[in-house]
This record gives sequence, structure tokens and C-alpha cells, in this order.
Amino acid sequence: MLTKKLFTFHYQLSTINYQLLMKPLAKLIGQPLAVELLERAIAINRIAPAYLFVGAKGVGKAYGARCFAEMLMIRPEDDYGAMVQKIQAGNHPDFLWVEPTYTDKGELITISQAQEQGLKRKNAPQIRIEQIRAVSQFLARPPLKAPRSVVVIDDAELMAESAGNALLKTLEEPGRATIILIASSVDAILSTLVSRCQIIPFSRLTEDDVAYVLQRQNAGDVLQYPQLIKLAQGSPGKAMGDRTKLLEIPSDLLSRLSQLPLGAIEGFHLAKEISESLELETQLWLADYLQSVYWDKQRDMEIIESLERVKGALKSYVQPRLVWDCFYLSVLPV
Repeated sequence: MLTKKLFTFHYQLSTINYQLLMKPLAKLIGQPLAVELLERAIAINRIAPAYLFVGAKGVGKAYGARCFAEMLMIRPEDDYGAMVQKIQAGNHPDFLWVEPTYTDKGELITISQAQEQGLKRKNAPQIRIEQIRAVSQFLARPPLKAPRSVVVIDDAELMAESAGNALLKTLEEPGRATIILIASSVDAILSTLVSRCQIIPFSRLTEDDVAYVLQRQNAGDVLQYPQLIKLAQGSPGKAMGDRTKLLEIPSDLLSRLSQLPLGAIEGFHLAKEISESLELETQLWLADYLQSVYWDKQRDMEIIESLERVKGALKSYVQPRLVWDCFYLSVLPV
């Protein structure tokens, strides 16, 4: 009798845990097709060796990748909560998260580490061949605790060509593992890599879904800025990032920038203030923001095109004061 009760208890526990395993993707808002494809793969136990999660930045691809990793790695008999914490924190021995890096004094550092250390980099971050070699070494051993290992490569469109070619060899024999690439566009990935992946499309969210996600992320204050919601184009992640950029700009300066100055002299004063008070990345974001603001107010393509040239010049590291001076000269009467 006791044996039967214990069996019933363990069966119920396994059932509860299995139901939990199928829940993570329920929190992925506005992506019904992606959720359906991934849950179906789990349900029929047909897991591809490689996936490509593709869609705009900030629409849930990284969150979806972590959720899918949980579903692949946690068994019904595992302590579900403990396993989720390990995966989310990157502490699970069978889970590896790879992201673009800079080189600094011979060391690889991530974008977030560079920001924390206040390092200014002129070269774009990359997924480097050294990182892909580390992935190959990671997958060379069988999983230690999970049914399979999972590797997520974020911003895969920033993968160096040599790294992409090295990854091809790993994809040929991944072993008991699944590799998830995250990218904004299929076109930016080597076609030979794309052909070996099952593509999972992620779409832009509706404004209602964006609002829901922002509220859930305790970022509801972003909704106070309708221009940011419009600029985000269905990406909650972009809306939150844009809020951070907006707050980096002094409010009085932002107010004066919301209208074109009356003459070139006033424009030159603004150019000086922009170039001296804002970091380069914030200036690039400001050009995007002003395109949206000025288009709503004036519908003048000349201004929009001039701001597009501003972004190109700033990305080419032209002296910012000169860039903004030229912008105001091009759109204002002298």
C-alpha cells in the first residue's frame, strides 16, 4: 500500500513538473508562431540540432531562447526552480551563452563588460573564432546533468566569417546538443549556416502587447513617452533602451531640439551643446529620435535625409561638432 502511494506521489510530481516544463514559453508575448513551433518540437520529441531565432531586436528572441533551453534541459524529476535559476544565471554546466566581444589587452570582453568598465571602442564587437572554438570544446564532452547541452549564440549576425566557417564544422556533428543562433536578419548570416538551422520567426509586437510587456518588466513609465513607443516599432526591448538614451539628454536641451531653431547661429549653439554634452552613441540615437519628431511635425524629407547623413558621418567618426554644424547649415536659412 505504501509503495502504491509513493508511486502515485512520484507520478503526480512528475506530471506537475512536466506541466511546468511546458509553461516557460507561455510568457513569451506576441509570438504565437514561434511558441507553436517550439512547443510542437518538444511535444513530438523532434528537436533540431540547430535553430535560428530571427527577428527585430528586443522582441523576445533572447528570452525565448532561455525558455526553450529550460524545456530542453530540465527533466520531470529535476528540481524545476533550482534548474531554472542555474540556466537563467548561466551557471548550469550544460548551458553556454555566447555574445559578441571586443578585444582589450589580449582579453575578450563583452559589450556589457566594456560599458561597465567605461571602455570606448572604435571597432565593432564580433563573435570571434576563439569563442567558436570554445563552443566546440564545450560540446566535445557529453552533457553532465541535462539530457542535452544547449549553446545560444546571441547577435549571430556579428559573427566573423572565420568564426562562421568554424561553426559549420561543429554543426555537422553537434552530438547531444542543440545550438540556437539569434539574429536580426537571415541575410546577415552565412547561407551555409542558415541551411543547417530550423528558422523560428519572431515578429514585431502590437502596441497593446508592447504596453503589456513594459508593464510586466516594471517599465510602464516608458508609456509616458509616445514618441518612444512609435520609434520602437513593436520592440519592447528597444523602447526600454530608448528610454535610457532619452534620460541621458538634459531635458532643457531635448526641449529646444524638438523644434528646429529659427536661424543658423542658434543652430551652431545647439551643435556645440550636442557635441560637448552627449556621448557618440547617444548622438546617434538622437538623430534617430529627431527623424521621428521632425517627420511628425513637418513631413520634410530633406530634414530626414540630412539626419541620415548625420548618422553616417558619426558612424565614420567625423568630428561631431562639424557634423551637427553641417546639419543645421543644410536645413536652416543662413
